[in-house]
Amino acid sequence: MIGLGIDAVNVHRFREALDRTPNLRERVFTSAELESLAGRADSAPSLAVRFAAREATMKALGVGLGAFDLHDVSIAKSESGAPQLLVTGRALELARAQGVKSWLVSLSHTDDTAVAVVASN
Repeated sequence: MIGLGIDAVNVHRFREALDRTPNLRERVFTSAELESLAGRADSAPSLAVRFAAREATMKALGVGLGAFDLHDVSIAKSESGAPQLLVTGRALELARAQGVKSWLVSLSHTDDTAVAVVASN
């Protein structure tokens, strides 16, 4: 293992941020992520856990906010339905410089808390 990161997000506070800043969804999440959640009655927990994954990825890479564009990290579903971390752009450059060849991601959320763990190998 090269790096490990974990992040937790308060879903209620994240929902308030989404309500307060209408373009936050587009600034943070990829169009594919937003499309995958379309039609959900409440997408805040799923968006919060995806945001936590971005933060956990920064921690796994040992960098802070601003080191890469938030669109450089996203979550997709694998064929099995498990979450898959997609890393592109500057985040991918940073990962390659550290010798990262693969990623593991685990996501979980309740109505109140969203948690993501990211490991780089």
